[in-house]
Amino acid sequence: MRAILVGLGLLGAVAACGPATHPAPARAADARPKVALVMKSLANDFFATMAAGAARHHADHARDYELIVSGIRNETDLAEQVSLVEQAVAQGAAAIVIAPADSKALVPALRRAQDQGVVIVNIDNRLDAGVVREAGLVTSFVGPDNRDGARRVGLALAAKLHAGDEVAIIEGVTTAYNGQQRRAGFEDAMQAAGLRVVAVQSGEWEMDRANTVAANLLTAHPRLKALLCANDNMAIGAAAAVTAAGRSGQVLVAGFDAIAAIRPLLADGRVVATADQHAAELAVFGIERALAALRQGKPGADQATAVDLVTR
Repeated sequence: MRAILVGLGLLGAVAACGPATHPAPARAADARPKVALVMKSLANDFFATMAAGAARHHADHARDYELIVSGIRNETDLAEQVSLVEQAVAQGAAAIVIAPADSKALVPALRRAQDQGVVIVNIDNRLDAGVVREAGLVTSFVGPDNRDGARRVGLALAAKLHAGDEVAIIEGVTTAYNGQQRRAGFEDAMQAAGLRVVAVQSGEWEMDRANTVAANLLTAHPRLKALLCANDNMAIGAAAAVTAAGRSGQVLVAGFDAIAAIRPLLADGRVVATADQHAAELAVFGIERALAALRQGKPGADQATAVDLVTR
């Protein structure tokens, strides 16, 4: 677990060093509301960028609120993220802005937080609408159209291929709504371009896992022409597998998130396209929505945010 109170200036230390740091309790006389930003893995550049954006916003609005930032060790540690939600409540958070690792599993913990008067704002990965409704959770979603973003990435890649070519999809965690939507967007693009999706496997958002999956796919499908990856960490792993297999230039790779680490791969052609959903701004929009909800006493409507195609 990684959790910090940005007002104490410890964000950089957590991101760089990794050990858990627990924020001190707020002063009783401090009327500023605490907003907890609970993310997935801070080892992923996307969420590190999100945390940095939140810290900059807080620096400019330090008189308005306190900020707690936390993230899990890996993308699939659901129990740890539930614990972070519970810790945020214990630390006196008035609002929780969460990018959930799973679209269903976090709902009960968030409902318990809501029952204690905490405002919930969902960002990045949408919570499952049916589970939210059944639990009676009241929240709003702030984030991009992942399906459309993935469709545009897929079409950019498809423009370099021919009808009938074989492609494979390396999807994220299968229970994550944004992962499901990115897979669907890739499939939309492949169908529109007349390409054959011969395999879909999960890389669980992780670079090493995706590297292994990609290596196996390249062996199993010698005619494979492209790997569409649901995030850039997995695209980096897949690109390394393509290079190791001696198939650079023969098998194209696409990603999603436009993290800093993907830029050299875009520049030299190892990755042909990705999508930028502006992680830093996404965190800010979520925090601002939470602050507005605290002022107005209601969560407000969903807010669509930008997602842009990025190519060489």
